[in-house]
Amino acid sequence: MESLGHLADGFGTALTPINILWVFLGALMGTAVGVLPGLGSAMAVALLLPVTFTLDPTAAFIMFAGVYYGGLFGDSITGILLNTPGNSTAIAGTFEGHKMALNGRAPQALATSAIGAFTGGLLATTLVALFSPFLAEAATSFGPAEFFALTVVAFIATAAIVADSVIKGMTALGIGLGIAMVGIDTQSGALRFTAGVPELFDGISVLVVTVGLLALGEVLYIASRRRHSDNTSLINGTGRPFLSRAEFREALPAWLRGTAIGVPFGAIPVGGAEIPTFLSYGVERNLDSKQPEPQFGKQGAIRGVAGPESAGNATAGTAMGALLTLGLPTSATAAIMLAAFQQYGLQPGPLLFDRAGDLVWALIASLFIGLVVLLILNLPFAPLWAQLLRVPKPYLYAGITTFAVLGTYAAASSLIDLALLVAIGLLGFLMRRHDIPLAPVLIAVILGPLAETEMRRTLAISEGSYAAFFDGPIVLIIYGVMLVGIAVAVFTRIRNRGAAA
Repeated sequence: MESLGHLADGFGTALTPINILWVFLGALMGTAVGVLPGLGSAMAVALLLPVTFTLDPTAAFIMFAGVYYGGLFGDSITGILLNTPGNSTAIAGTFEGHKMALNGRAPQALATSAIGAFTGGLLATTLVALFSPFLAEAATSFGPAEFFALTVVAFIATAAIVADSVIKGMTALGIGLGIAMVGIDTQSGALRFTAGVPELFDGISVLVVTVGLLALGEVLYIASRRRHSDNTSLINGTGRPFLSRAEFREALPAWLRGTAIGVPFGAIPVGGAEIPTFLSYGVERNLDSKQPEPQFGKQGAIRGVAGPESAGNATAGTAMGALLTLGLPTSATAAIMLAAFQQYGLQPGPLLFDRAGDLVWALIASLFIGLVVLLILNLPFAPLWAQLLRVPKPYLYAGITTFAVLGTYAAASSLIDLALLVAIGLLGFLMRRHDIPLAPVLIAVILGPLAETEMRRTLAISEGSYAAFFDGPIVLIIYGVMLVGIAVAVFTRIRNRGAAA
């Protein structure tokens, strides 16, 4: 009850006209920056950080609340419409969302994303407001063995369960892990697969891999098939910016499942929302495979958008809780928010609630307000965003290529990154031609370094004993859930093959 009283005081601060204006401006600017391919939500917070220098701390963080969630939704807009997610956390929702857009359901895909973001963020932020001490305690119970187990589950879920072919899925996973190994070994300092190029010492940027595989690879694939298509423009993207009753009923369970998957991950430092979004995508695809007429991989499944979007925002919500209560940034965006706190001489952690309680509860209250503003702002604009699909293919894909190149070069001003962008784009093109899934590559690139680090830490602590990977109830539960998922997936595939025979 004490938390509810503090939250009410926070709403009293956040609901003043000037602070509502800051939330609105933050959501608008966060979405606008997040929409630009190659930037994303983390970049939105970073770019807008200097804008708040002249504001008092409370107004600045209220504005950041809008930027925080606005940037996340902007990531999904470009993923759904242009197959170029602004951040890696929007990748999972892109697979089915872009198919929906290409089949004339772009507004519905964007509406599903917006409502999913609202649902996941609202429930997660409610839990943060009520149970921040419990979330902080849960985060501290995870050690290196638990983190390694989570990455293994993500690898298996995307390579063996989500992929239609286990062989192709494992091949894609191997490609991603190979890319992730490029650079200096953080443990020994040895150079790995750099060919003596200094620009590769820090590895290959996730931005380069994501934009190359998804954006440039898609452009090359569409260009190679141009002679087989007589369409001069993409499918009409106009339509209602809301969901029908049937679509809402179909998406609702996926929103709730995605939220349930995403909430725990925000409190543990696993690098962001990549794992929960891909896990949610895997769950929805597995459930879809049991239906008489599976929708995934065809014209776009609404549940393939609803689950990952709610999971991503649920993770973002509880990530803010972990940042406030532990001072632990569990994602790139949260890390930049930590820098924003330090800019004002504040250190997130348990003492923050005592030293700056008014600011913290006003920030939490503004997260609720930011979600509402985001929903009001983006649902009516869904058809407007979808008008991007009316641009003729040559101009649209030329624009995507231009933004991809400019965004990649702007990130590090490196010509080597541009060469890698082209090479990885060609790789993405070949993978599409041979029907090799992209998700395992992306998840391996993102989580490969984390898996390697936590594996080595586990072995160092246990003095080389491999039994440490299975020591502890949390680890056993994680692997148990993975084995159950594999068993269900294998049984489903055997049954489907028997039904088709």
